Amino acid sequence: MSRRTSRPRGSAPAGGAPGRTTPESPCPCGLPATYAACCGRLHSGAVAAPTCEALMRSRYTAFVVQDAGYLLRTWHPDTRPPSVDFDPALRWRGLDVLETTEGSAFHTTGTVTFRAHFTDDGRADSLHEQSRFVRHQGAWVYATAVFVD
Repeated sequence: MSRRTSRPRGSAPAGGAPGRTTPESPCPCGLPATYAACCGRLHSGAVAAPTCEALMRSRYTAFVVQDAGYLLRTWHPDTRPPSVDFDPALRWRGLDVLETTEGSAFHTTGTVTFRAHFTDDGRADSLHEQSRFVRHQGAWVYATAVFVD
């Protein structure tokens, strides 16, 4: 996700208020695993994202749990902002991955088109984006995005 803050311009039920995701919680990325067994492993640095879709899902989850360090570590240095600010009125509610192109262990680039659902001050909305990922020093990183709507 490309926002330098968690407030998108532009709504799969997962996520919620920061601090409510525990290791035993369902992973906010929408895959059928606990946070600890899914994106939590990537956030902790125990494993690296094997595909650009896995990185995108883990970055979405990092917005849910407000892990600015992970977001910055997985952002390409040429496009990375100095910091990530989180909007306290915004709650991420779910993720729909719509399309993935390339981005496997055999590629150096890939894209993921998704819709991330959120509420902002209680109003439901969504962010529809196509994110571009590249390999940097052997690892997948977020590079840029185009907003679809």
